[in-house]
Amino acid sequence: MFLQIKDLHKNFWTRQGELVVLKNITMDIHQGEFVCALGASGSGKSTLLRQIAGLDQPTSGEVRIEGRRIVGPGPDRGMVFQHYTLYPWMNVQANTEFGLKLQGVPRQVRREQASYYLSVVGLTQFARALPRELSGGMKQRVAIARALASEPKILLMDEPFGALDVHTKEAMHEFMLDLWQRTKITVFMITHDVEEAVFLSGRIYALGSRPGTIRKEMVINLPHRDHTVKRQAIFHDYRDELMDLMRKHGQEALAAVA
Repeated sequence: MFLQIKDLHKNFWTRQGELVVLKNITMDIHQGEFVCALGASGSGKSTLLRQIAGLDQPTSGEVRIEGRRIVGPGPDRGMVFQHYTLYPWMNVQANTEFGLKLQGVPRQVRREQASYYLSVVGLTQFARALPRELSGGMKQRVAIARALASEPKILLMDEPFGALDVHTKEAMHEFMLDLWQRTKITVFMITHDVEEAVFLSGRIYALGSRPGTIRKEMVINLPHRDHTVKRQAIFHDYRDELMDLMRKHGQEALAAVA
């Protein structure tokens, strides 16, 4: 198994006492898969991603990549956030090279590596542009190129298209699928967008809220993946089942708080 999450619990301590954010999370992800964790606010999606990234440690349980327990950040995991986190004073080339520079990669090597991934995301001609000169979708492609430039084993995505308008988001979905198919990289993405999860992923872990728990694991078998599949009954069936599940558990969470 490539990525294993086993019996993961995450608690925080507040003035009101212990807050259970994640409970009994167990996931198995194979190399080359595109997997989404789907959940509403309060489901602990971002907290889960932080455990995989090594930015935080579980209260109990463990996360392993290729059998090695994660105890901190590492170049084997690339991160893409919802907000582009590009340095506004650096051009596209320098932004893409930045992670490699931090790792001490020699200048010529990091230049060649960053240039290659800028070509992969279709932004070679914008290498000298500053972030303010780019559209939202282009900024996110730079962020993806920067994450890929370190050649990680898994790409972790934190609602990466949530800040985009609907048309740019749809274009980025098709771009992301094409990129995944060409690079064969393992992708783990969190999202609250049901249609996004169904369109992009081969498997979905649906999370309930307060605390975050896995309520359903769903395999997504679509006949093809382009915008026309969203008109087909099979897409609507997956979407409606997940929407009903999220609605049900949202009502349960509200009732528990009341």
